[in-house]
Amino acid sequence: MKTSLICFVLGACLAATLAPVAQAQTTASAPRTYALHGERLLAQRSYLASPAGQKSPELAQLLRDADQALRLREASVMDKTSVAASGDKHDYFSMGPYWWPDPQKPNGLPYIRKDGKVNPESRTGNDHLAMSATCRAVETLGLAFWFTGQERYAAKAAALARTWFLQPATRMNPNLQYAQAIPGITPGRGIGLIDARHFINLQDGLALLAGSSSWTAADQSAMQTWLGAYYQWLRTSANGQDEADELNNHGTWYDAQAVALALGTGHLDEARRILQALPEKRFAVQLDAQGNQPRELARTKSLSYSLFNLQAYLILAQLGQAAGVDVWKLATPDGKNLASALHAIAPYADPAKPWPQADLEEGDRAKILPLLVQALQLGEDPVLRAVVKAHPGAPTLLLRAP
Repeated sequence: MKTSLICFVLGACLAATLAPVAQAQTTASAPRTYALHGERLLAQRSYLASPAGQKSPELAQLLRDADQALRLREASVMDKTSVAASGDKHDYFSMGPYWWPDPQKPNGLPYIRKDGKVNPESRTGNDHLAMSATCRAVETLGLAFWFTGQERYAAKAAALARTWFLQPATRMNPNLQYAQAIPGITPGRGIGLIDARHFINLQDGLALLAGSSSWTAADQSAMQTWLGAYYQWLRTSANGQDEADELNNHGTWYDAQAVALALGTGHLDEARRILQALPEKRFAVQLDAQGNQPRELARTKSLSYSLFNLQAYLILAQLGQAAGVDVWKLATPDGKNLASALHAIAPYADPAKPWPQADLEEGDRAKILPLLVQALQLGEDPVLRAVVKAHPGAPTLLLRAP
């Protein structure tokens, strides 16, 4: 009885939330998002304003997350207690997560690597967690505004973005020169650029604020200038080039970040070149003949990293739709492609099927089915369709990328 009452109240709240925007669905245009499919978002909003859609558990979860994001404090690079080697607090700073003090050295320097074991020191006093939380919150709030029209969500997203990126007193400098530093070894390194993968979420989240009184044309112009400066640094700096040359998931995430920002800052030709190079530069190097990912399988968290790399590939495929490049159809001459990589991982959606590696900690198999559902939005595949059909718990409505 109590559960039924909660469901009734939740349904009534969602209906009240969506009612003001239901009438506007017929004339609205798709948002200019890239990693999120604009036309799909438009169709989803129309559906979620319907009586059936208002009962969607995915919408309920999104709004719970958005309401939680409303309570976030506006963070900035000025909050950290550690500072980059530059001495400028406006410079982003983080530490390599798998690097620890050397117990054989009196001062612990230089640090030594323990793959898969996160040093708690890397999670405090720097910018990593705050920046990723800010960017993801902007996307969540942007989606909540898009689906409900409630200005409070847009206002919070705008405040978070202005504080971290735009306000002179608190803005981050547009580079990651000092990302994932290692004490005693380097003040920053190319693979630290993976910290900025959430700029993809940020860019789409802000695009969803179009029409809001809280995010003005001046705000958007200033953000475009910031992202444009960061994109140029990403493409031309030594750290950026190092990350572009990485052969594992770092290289894939570099491509995803670069393509998203290229699309958002008016470099369509560059976005297309990166996407068209995927078979030779990524598939040929990262996948074996069965679609497995040897470089990720060699890690101490092999399932997690295999899924993490696939997540980047699927984002690239979605970005390809915006760029006019069908990533789903790209393949090497010997048949390595995104579908083969998904075929290799799909059987492990069944928790009874043993993962072949002895990982440091168990990977989250619940992430597999959402990735397969996302893939089926890009192109039909009978193998993946059969796996999804065999699992009644597979998601039917993806409001956010897995």
